[in-house]
Order: sequence, then structure tokens, then C-alpha cells
Amino acid sequence: MVDTLGVAVVGFGWMGRVHTQAYARVLHHYPALPLRPELVTVAEEVPGRAEEAAARFGFASTTRDWREVAADPRVKAVSITAPNFLHREIGVAMAEAGKHVWIEKPVGLGAEDARAVADAVAGAGVQGAVGFNYRNAPAVEAARDLIASGGIGRVTHVRVRLFSDYAAHPEGALTWRYERERGGSGVLGDLASHGVDLARFLLGDIASLTADTAVFLSERARPAGATAGHSRAAGGELGPVENEDYVNCLLRFASGARGVLEACRVSVGEQNNYGFEVHGTEGAVFWDFRRMNELGVSRGTSYQDQPVSTVYVGPGHGEFGAFQPGAANAMGYDDLKVVEAYRFLRSVAEGVPHGATLADAVHGAAALDAMVRSAGSGTWVTVDAPA
Repeated sequence: MVDTLGVAVVGFGWMGRVHTQAYARVLHHYPALPLRPELVTVAEEVPGRAEEAAARFGFASTTRDWREVAADPRVKAVSITAPNFLHREIGVAMAEAGKHVWIEKPVGLGAEDARAVADAVAGAGVQGAVGFNYRNAPAVEAARDLIASGGIGRVTHVRVRLFSDYAAHPEGALTWRYERERGGSGVLGDLASHGVDLARFLLGDIASLTADTAVFLSERARPAGATAGHSRAAGGELGPVENEDYVNCLLRFASGARGVLEACRVSVGEQNNYGFEVHGTEGAVFWDFRRMNELGVSRGTSYQDQPVSTVYVGPGHGEFGAFQPGAANAMGYDDLKVVEAYRFLRSVAEGVPHGATLADAVHGAAALDAMVRSAGSGTWVTVDAPA
């Protein structure tokens, strides 16, 4: 018997659509899941957008006020895909109303916000999941297993990169993403948050770091109306970009390993160039998001001139078997959010967390806050251990 779980989506930009599609698909890939998500309501303040979402995806009702979602007894779980500055208020309110929470990273404007949501979720006894989707790639999970098993020896260093051009156009609109008050950090929250999570997922906690940041496009045009995604606003009144376009960071892990994390949102010629290279005393493992279902693996005791093999992930790796029957059949980005939806709903069904949690978000946010402090002081700083 499959029980129905009333779900809501708060904020219906691109990510709200991705969450909605994941709910719609999850039972196709995980038929044994004991919960069937039912699209109860969608909240979006932009006029007409919620109604469009309901017509397209089948939500039973719409609202422009997310507070109505918190008060709705039909809703048992909520996806929070609103802008960063709303994460804390909405996340705390939903948890206190007894709703399970699936919230997008970076969970607010800093570690204090992430911790507030985490505390609210823990205090209410509900489940919380966070949108660190890249860790759900079967190849990434295979890399983690290889590292944990000692397959590349003792890990010595890692490089994590996240380069994109989504903000590279000089006519890109001055949306909330570029404001400190509403967006918080810039590329730190957008991309480096994923980089920190991948680094922690693979190698464990980060002990200290030193970072440098820069703004390369210092002014953008204010949009004339509502925006979605990365809209353009040619000819509008110019305003200042208040948060960083670029960050590079040296990392020291609690294990003693070293790392480099670099992220940029204005990298002309780069489209979703995300990945990592992890080196150990006996080998290395390489992953590129653009070839999401492949791993480069070097293992053995040759050390010098040791070759790298391409491994195509298959049903024995992570959640690959829920999507494809054999190795080298491709999975895509949206599939990672279906995995995330499955793990969130499984957490609700079983009462124990599966996948990325709010504790992971707090750890990640603490590292991002440390990057801000380091960039301001020009020194190495300790990453505060979450309470």
C-alpha cells in the first residue's frame, strides 16, 4: 500500500520546476517507495506564475503567499526553491508548522541562517534535505567508495573546479543574486557551495582555508520587471554588483590532505565546467560533470607513468540502476534531482535521513563564511565547527 504525501513548492523559477518534475517522476524509478507525492499547492509571488505551474503540472491550488502553505493541513512536505534571502524565514516556518523540508542550497545567507533552519527541523522532529545534487551522481559516489576503500592510497590533495558563464554577459540583469542583502554571497553561494560539499563528501571535514575573491563585472542594469533565471536587461539603470564573481581557495582537511577550490560565474567559454581531481599515494580519480557518467581512474604501484583508465558507471554504482539497465547509458542533471527526491521521501517514510542533510548545509556554510573572512583579512582562517 502506497501512502499519499501532500507536497508543496515555494518559489517557481527554474529550480521549482525541477523539483516538481522530480516529484512527478520519482515513482517511475522507485516503484517500491511507500510514499506517493501529491502536488497540493504552489506558492509564487510573481503574478500568473503559480497559475501557469498549476496548469502545466497539476497542482491542486495556488497562492502568492507562502504563509498559506505553512497553514495548509494538506501539505506535509515542502520544497523551498525561493531566493536565498527567504530561505531562513520560510524554512523555519515550515519546520515549525510540522512540514518536512527539502530546501535548496546554500540555505540562507550564511552559516547562521543554515543553523537556524537546521535547529528548527531538529526541534520539530521533521526531516530535512538539501539540494547538493552533484553528490548524487553515481560516478561521484563511486569515487567516494574508491577513496574510502584505500583504492588510491592515502589521499594527498584534491582540486575542485566550478566554472560557468551564466553571468558572463555584461547585459545580465541586476537581480537579487548580485545583492548582499538578498543574495548574500555571489559565486560562493551559487557554485562554491557545491564545491565545498563535494570536497567534504569525498575527503571529510575542512579544517582551515585561505581565500581570495574578485568582482570582474562591477555594474549591471536593473531589470524593468520580474525575472527568471539569468535574464538580460540592456539599457536599464546601472547598479553595483555587491558580491563576488570569482573565488579561489586553498584548503586544509582534518585528514591532513590539501586542496584547491576555484569557482567563477563569469568565465567566458565555460559552460558548467564542474569537476574534481583527487590524488593519492597510489593513484588518482577524476570526474567531469559534462561527462557525468564517467570516471578517470589510475590505480596500482607503478607510480611514475601509471596510466589512467576510463570507467563507465553502471547499475552497481549509486542509484544508476534505477535509471539505466547497463553501463555507459547516460543519466542527466534532472535525474540527480529525482535521486534527491527519492532520498528525501525515503527519509520521511523511514524517519531517518538519507542523502544530503541540513547538517551538511551548516558545515558547508561555515566553510563559505570562512572564505569571506579570509578574503577580507588575507590570512588563513579556521573553519568553525558547527555546534
